[in-house]
Amino acid sequence: MTRRTADRKVYAHAKLRRLRREHGMNQVDMARALGISTSYANQLEQSRRPLTASVLLRIAEVFGVDAEFFSEAAEDRLAADLRDALADEACGVPLPAAEEIGEAARDHPEVARALVALHRRYRDAAEQTAALGSPALPPGEPHDEVRDFFYAHHNYIDVLDTQAETAARVMELRPGRTADPLATRLAARHGVRVVQGAVGHSPDARRFDAESRLLFLSPWLSDGQRAFQLATQLALLEHGPLLDEVAESASELTSPDSSALARIGLANYFAGAMLMPYTSFHKAAEEVRYDIELLSARFGVGFETACHRLSTLQRGGRRGVPFSFLRVDRAGNISKRQSATDFHFSRLGGTCPLWTVYEAFSAPGRILTQVAEMPDGKRYFWIARTISRGGVGHHAPRAEFAVALGCELRHAHRLVYAEGVALDDPRSATPIGLGCRICERRDCAQRARPPVGGRLAIDPNRRTYVPYQVENTGA
Repeated sequence: MTRRTADRKVYAHAKLRRLRREHGMNQVDMARALGISTSYANQLEQSRRPLTASVLLRIAEVFGVDAEFFSEAAEDRLAADLRDALADEACGVPLPAAEEIGEAARDHPEVARALVALHRRYRDAAEQTAALGSPALPPGEPHDEVRDFFYAHHNYIDVLDTQAETAARVMELRPGRTADPLATRLAARHGVRVVQGAVGHSPDARRFDAESRLLFLSPWLSDGQRAFQLATQLALLEHGPLLDEVAESASELTSPDSSALARIGLANYFAGAMLMPYTSFHKAAEEVRYDIELLSARFGVGFETACHRLSTLQRGGRRGVPFSFLRVDRAGNISKRQSATDFHFSRLGGTCPLWTVYEAFSAPGRILTQVAEMPDGKRYFWIARTISRGGVGHHAPRAEFAVALGCELRHAHRLVYAEGVALDDPRSATPIGLGCRICERRDCAQRARPPVGGRLAIDPNRRTYVPYQVENTGA
């Protein structure tokens, strides 16, 4: 699989055409700048010829992009989103073939994105109308728009990451010993006094009173969590204009609520990048082969925080393993999902119960691994573990989640968790899907509902559900 990926030809598709237009060039201008013939430039834009290494390097010089710009990951993501939208039974249209959906995402990405956005607005409107009976329809769900923003940036915001790394260096922050220097800076630069919140007074980990300049922190925070909240507050106070600039420039954010929520997410991103500066964290991750527990101990943060940071290591010239990260509860609700890969988190029909992230609840505190194969044949390596949150004491409310990190199987050999796993054996892969609503698998005993375009019948001999087409039922 690794060899197939390495040997796969790279095509420009619509991306080269978009680059050319953004720079105000016609094909003749571009051909001259790249040192190629006009006919060759036309063939590249029409995907009739693949990009050679020399042309890729020249494109990088002329347009200021790297080779990853032409990765198929973004197209695969968009195709999955478009399939989600078209598979919605409320749309009432036959689902096109997977090849046609892929071609639409590849050759007409703006049209595909417009269809996906239109579908999301429709779902938001329909859900609010059904739940509230309200005629006031929002432009989009803020949480989804913020996820889309980070998703579009592969969960890496360079300007924030570099600025946070600089701030950590100027403050001479030492990994695992950052809380006191951060509290001192808040007091000296901003007149903010950190106090412990009253037990049981508020469920918030952090609450800032701008008038009194008091920062209330939960008494149940660990040292790492306390440092993270202090760093978040410092980001909001010292780097507010930068956070605003990034949020305001995001085309995915269409409402004030979305921008405000994104600003909080960006402040959290800045905090993580300050506690775990990119260069040192990336170096440590490579040294310990992405051992999350060792990284947590070295940088004084929790397991979840280390996982989240690992999913952001996508700086040009110093990339880490591209991970997808998520957090779920026992009911299957996904409260966090970030991705630096083309792995797609479905918006419809939940997620697959065969995914190891759900098995983690049956083995609290243990790290589980899984080689998972998607319906399109792509394989991923996943690790998952439970985490707990809450106060101390018998009556204190607690919450339990499972967090997971996944990467394409071709990167798995870089992880300590892959030791002893038969990565190249197809029999070691667990077939999973994006949720029963849109999963194409026809032989899954775990199905909860029929796939798009079919129904389920009970086979008394197999004692399981098997699908059959609607047209065969006479319905």
